[in-house]
Amino acid sequence: MDPHIQVKNLNVFYGKQQALKDVNIEIPKKQITCVMGPSGCGKSTLLKTFNRFLELTDGTRINGEVLVDGENIYDREVDVTEVRKIVGLLAQRPAPLPMSIYDNVLYGMRVHKMKRNRKAYKAAVRHYLEMTGLWEEVQKRLHDPATSLSIGQQQRLCLARGLAVEPEIILADEPTSALDPISSQNIEHRLLELKKEYTTVIVTHTLRQAKRLADHVVYMYLGEVVEWGPAKEVFNNPQHERTKAYLEGQF
Repeated sequence: MDPHIQVKNLNVFYGKQQALKDVNIEIPKKQITCVMGPSGCGKSTLLKTFNRFLELTDGTRINGEVLVDGENIYDREVDVTEVRKIVGLLAQRPAPLPMSIYDNVLYGMRVHKMKRNRKAYKAAVRHYLEMTGLWEEVQKRLHDPATSLSIGQQQRLCLARGLAVEPEIILADEPTSALDPISSQNIEHRLLELKKEYTTVIVTHTLRQAKRLADHVVYMYLGEVVEWGPAKEVFNNPQHERTKAYLEGQF
């Protein structure tokens, strides 16, 4: 396995409460890793340590290492802005910026001054809207407010906006939980397509979704990683009783 993210002895505290306990895992490159487990077990907490979003929460203390491409992103000299550019986040609920569809996709590219001229920006906006299956739906209304889109379209727009800054890793925190079944299927299809180019880590709220998407899984319980490895091995031959109980629907 070629690891893209390596987590070593990671502990996270919210005040005095410990949310993650001695986590040691590896996330393989250009595969989909699903983080699964019952509610409140630390899935989203783990995900947000991968792009340093967690430290935005007051009273949070993080010990251990998270290595991306072999570099500990928590080293003092690391540029947090660059970390968050390389490791993008697709949130549970779509959060389009209060501007047009076009300007949403353009926003990050313009902040990072990624293109040389207006023509290049225009071509890039189309490219990322095509990648997320939105171009045909919105090409005649690019300057309409992003909030005029359906919630499923808004989630794909947020994905396009994230991809536009050229990340290496996509984090998705229950990205379909607020969507209808057709929109959910669309997002899943896009994520499967994107794994050809990106490492993807998904927190999922359903076992069925993990079985549809995962190449690799991490099963968590009460802040601990109980079991992790290739999806086929974990689903077909779990090594721990708590994993077996979860897969049998006891949680």
